[in-house]
Amino acid sequence: MSLDPVAYQPYADPDDFIREVTDLIWVDRSISFIRENYEPDSIVHGALGTSIDRDEVIEGTLMRISSTPDRVGQAEDVIWEARGDDAFLSSHLVLSGHLLTGAHSRTIANCLYRRGRMVEEWVVRDTLAGALESGIDPDEAAQAYTFRGYSGSWTQPAPADPIVEGDSGPRPDEHRAEVEKVIDMITTVWNERDLQKVETYFERDLVLHTVGNQVIIRPEGYRRALLRFLESFPGGQFEIRDIQTNYDVRYAGLRVAVVWKFVGTYNGKPNYGPITGKPVDVLGISQFTFHQGALVKEVRLWDDIALRAQIAGMRDDQPVGPANIY
Repeated sequence: MSLDPVAYQPYADPDDFIREVTDLIWVDRSISFIRENYEPDSIVHGALGTSIDRDEVIEGTLMRISSTPDRVGQAEDVIWEARGDDAFLSSHLVLSGHLLTGAHSRTIANCLYRRGRMVEEWVVRDTLAGALESGIDPDEAAQAYTFRGYSGSWTQPAPADPIVEGDSGPRPDEHRAEVEKVIDMITTVWNERDLQKVETYFERDLVLHTVGNQVIIRPEGYRRALLRFLESFPGGQFEIRDIQTNYDVRYAGLRVAVVWKFVGTYNGKPNYGPITGKPVDVLGISQFTFHQGALVKEVRLWDDIALRAQIAGMRDDQPVGPANIY
């Protein structure tokens, strides 16, 4: 699909656009640029809920920058795909590191830009990594936050055929074989629980980067990491909300990004405190890397601290925290 330069001007392409705009705001501290970069009624779906106010993004960005002055982020991957001839959807994997200690964490922001302006965003941060680095109990860290809840597209039924159209709109039919493989893997392994089939989709020497800065290797490690999450919500299911693909040698070739929603009931193992028997709604993003038709790497993020805050709020044992969801 041909993309009009109006979608990413004045930069060279969407990859350049995302990397430079992010640096301008988060590294050069030009927080005011958000007013030019986001539409006034831009929508942001974060782990604590949905915001429809650009000023909230500005305030939230300021608070994050102020609270982590020694951290700087850079692009680890940018998976972008056209959405019509004047828009693109990017999946920006940010590696954020502490300049003095080397401590680090990851964020993935999926951003829908139309004619160079942000209109909708889905963002997840590995906040568990920060809590563990600081020696803070994750449940105590969750007490600083309040789960607001979702609105807009995130409350609608999952797209019927995400190959054709996701929450961000119709998508080009590119790299269909790889997209179908990812969808089949999520259906078979994640949702149907046929964990034996991991080796059908992944190479033996797979790598999974996931929350808490965990690095998981080999099919058996992948199985155990999935079980560890599912055991608290044993009947839960993953919905595929959006997909984009991109081939770029800068980022090791073909990658497929998936925005997913996990919907389950907290009635399993009490890894998040006393069970509630109530539903959870988890925003997550995965980025998959292919090599010769097989999956070799996945980065899978959700906000584990926000999930704890959501669960604690359902137990009515959560104090009211700041309203910043960005």
